[in-house]
Amino acid sequence: MLATAVQSLLGHSQLALFIAQAVIIIALARALGLLVRYIGLPMVIAEILTGIVLGPSLLGWLWPQLTAALFPKSSLGLLQIFAQIGLVLFMFLVGLELDMKMVRKHGRASLLISIAGIAVPFTIGGGTATLLYETLSSPAVRPLSFALFLGTALSITAFPVLARILSAARMLHSKVGTVALTCAAINDVLAWCLLAFVVASTKSHSLAESIRPTVLTIVYVAVMWFVVRPLLRRLGQRGSNREGLSQNLVAAVFLLLFLSSFTTELIGIHALFGAFLLGVLMPKESGFAATLADRLEDFAVVFLLPLFFAYSGLRTQVGLLSQANLWLLFGLLLSLAVIGKFGACAVAARLSGMSWRESAAVGVMMNTQGLMELVVLNIGLDLGVISPTMFTIMVLVALVSTVSTTPLLRLIYPDRLVAAELAAAEPPRALDTFCLLLCVSYPATVPGMLRLTAALTRRTRERSRIYALKLQRVSERSSFYLSDAQGSQSAAQVLGPVQSLAEESQLQVRPIVFVSSHLARDIANVSEVKGADLVLLGWHRPLLNRAALSGTVGEVLQEARADVGVLVDRGLDAIRRVLVPFHHTTHDRAALKLAHRLLEQAEASITVLHVVEEPAPGGQAPPDIEAQLREVFGDDFGRVTVKQATSTEPAEAALFEIRSQINLSAPYDLVIVGVGRDWGLEARQFGIQQEFLIRECPTSLLILRGYDPTVHGERAKASSKSALSPERVSPS
Repeated sequence: MLATAVQSLLGHSQLALFIAQAVIIIALARALGLLVRYIGLPMVIAEILTGIVLGPSLLGWLWPQLTAALFPKSSLGLLQIFAQIGLVLFMFLVGLELDMKMVRKHGRASLLISIAGIAVPFTIGGGTATLLYETLSSPAVRPLSFALFLGTALSITAFPVLARILSAARMLHSKVGTVALTCAAINDVLAWCLLAFVVASTKSHSLAESIRPTVLTIVYVAVMWFVVRPLLRRLGQRGSNREGLSQNLVAAVFLLLFLSSFTTELIGIHALFGAFLLGVLMPKESGFAATLADRLEDFAVVFLLPLFFAYSGLRTQVGLLSQANLWLLFGLLLSLAVIGKFGACAVAARLSGMSWRESAAVGVMMNTQGLMELVVLNIGLDLGVISPTMFTIMVLVALVSTVSTTPLLRLIYPDRLVAAELAAAEPPRALDTFCLLLCVSYPATVPGMLRLTAALTRRTRERSRIYALKLQRVSERSSFYLSDAQGSQSAAQVLGPVQSLAEESQLQVRPIVFVSSHLARDIANVSEVKGADLVLLGWHRPLLNRAALSGTVGEVLQEARADVGVLVDRGLDAIRRVLVPFHHTTHDRAALKLAHRLLEQAEASITVLHVVEEPAPGGQAPPDIEAQLREVFGDDFGRVTVKQATSTEPAEAALFEIRSQINLSAPYDLVIVGVGRDWGLEARQFGIQQEFLIRECPTSLLILRGYDPTVHGERAKASSKSALSPERVSPS
C-alpha cells in the first residue's frame, strides 16, 4: 500500500523523485552518523551503512516494492551523475588536505612504509586474482585487468578518513600519527597514479593503445606543474582570507577544477585524477586552502557525497553471497587485506627505527580503506572489470577494515600514551612542588581561577607548576583539519589572553592545547601525566534544566585521579576569609587541606563550620573533629576558627552561616565545600533543580572532590559514581 502510494505520488516527476531520494539519504546518513560518532567511529561508516541499508541488501530484501518505488532503475542515471560530481568535488578536497611539505618532512621513513604498504598488498591481490578469476570474473575481462584492479583495491589507504580518525584520537601531531598520515598521503599519490595506469590499460586493447594515454598523462602533469601551478599561487595570494575569496575567484577555481577533470577523462585515466591533482597543487599557505575547503565542503560532503554512498549501496547485494564458499572468499580477502597492509607497514615501520608498539599502530592506521576503496571498486564495476559479487565482497572488506581501525588503535596505543605525548615530557618535579591544571573553556571563568591560583601559590611560586589546558572539540570539516594539521596557531597564541592575565598576577602559566573527542577523559589523562595536585574548572550556567555538575564537569569529577575543584565565581577578588562546612566526608577533608594551603600561602582566615545532628556539651567542638583538624592543620590549628551548627540539613546550616556574615564588615570571600549529597551537590545528568548551594550561595563557591587512592582507587573502577559518594572519615 505504502509503496503504491509513493510510486503514484513521485512517479510523474523526476525532480520530485530525486528530491525525495536526497531527503531520505541525507536524513538517514545524519541519523546513523549520530550513532557511529557516539561509539567513536568516523562519519564515513554511517554513510557506507546508509547505502547498504537503502539498497537491496536490507530495504530491498525486507520491502522490495518500496525500494522499487523510491529507487526505480530509471532514476539511477540522475543519481549517478550527482554522485560523480560529488566525487569530483570530494577528491579535490582530498587533494587540498594533502600538504607536500608534510611528505618532505617525514619522507624517508614514510616512503619506505608507503612503498611496502602498496607493493605487498598489490602483489597479494594480483596473485589472489589468478585464483578468483574463474569464480568472480567473466571471459570478457582480461585476467591482467582483473588482477590490477584487485591489487589496487587492496593497496589503497583512505587518507581523508585516516586524517579524521587521527584528529578524533588526538594523534594528528603525535609521532605515530604524523608518520602514518604522511605514509597515507604518499600512498594516495602513488595509488592514484597506479589507478590512472590501470584504468588506461584496461580501456586499451593492446600495448600500442596504452602508450597514447601514458604519454598524454605525462604531458598533462607537466602542464599542471609548470603552467597551472604558478597561476594557482597567484590565486592563493588574492584569496588568502575569507574576504579575498570572492565569487569570481571561486568561479575560477571551479573552472580549473572541471577543466582538469574533463582533460583526464578525455585522456582515459578518469576525471577523479584531475580533481585530485588540482587539489594537491593548490597553495596551502596563508589559509587559502582552509578557506576554500570551508566554502566548498558543506555542499560536497553533506549533500553530494551521501548520494555516492547510496548509489554504491544500491549496487551492493549481500544476497549474492548466498553460498558458504563466497563467505569463505570474503574471509580470505579480508584476511589477506589485513595481513598484507598491516604486516607490510608494521614491519617496514619497525625497520625504519620505530618501536613495535608504534609500528603496530602505523600498520593499523594504514589499513584504513573506507571511501577510497569504494571509489576504486565503483570504477572497476563501471568498466565491467569486477562482477557485482566481487564488488559486494570488497565493499564489506572496506567496511570491516575501516570499522576496526579505531578500536584496534585504542587497544595498541591507549589514551594515556597519547596524553603523555601531547602534554609534552618535562623534567621530574620535586616532591614539594604544587601542580595546578587550569581547564580553560569559557573566558569569563578565567579571572576567578587565576585569582585562586595566585592565592594558592603566593609564597612558593618558584616551586609551583601551573598549566592552562585548552581542548578544542574535534570536527570532521576539511578546513578544520587543514588548520590543525598545519599548526596555524600555537598553544601560546590560543591561550594568549589567559597568559596576559596570568602575568598581571605574576603567574607563569604553561599552555597546553590540542584537539579532543572526549574532553573529560583527556583532562583526566593530562592531569595524571602532569601529576596535578588540583584540577580546577570554571563553572558556567548549564543549559535548560541540566544539572550544574553534569556533562563534562561531572565526568571529570568522576574520572580524574587528582583533587578536582569547580569554581563558582561570584565576584571573587581577594581571598581573606574562607568558610569550610564540614560533615565528615572524604571530600570535606580534602576541602580542609586546601583551606590549610590558603592559610599558609595567602594568610587567609579560615572558619570551619562543623554540622552535627546533636549539640555537643558546652557548645565545644567534639573531640573527633578537633583531632581531625589538628591532623590537617598541624601547628596552624590555633589560627582556625571552629563553629558548630546543629541541623539535619547540612546545606541549610551552611547557607545560614554564609548569609549571617554577608552584611558584616568582613563577609566570607570564598566557601570551600566537598561535593556530595550532604551539601546538595551531586553530579547527575539531569535534575529538576540545580544543586542547592550553587543556586543559593551568595558568595564565590569552590566545590571540591577529593581524591584518595586508598579510598577511591578500586571502587572507582567498579562504579563511576563511587568517587562522588560521601565516604565518612573515621575519627582519629
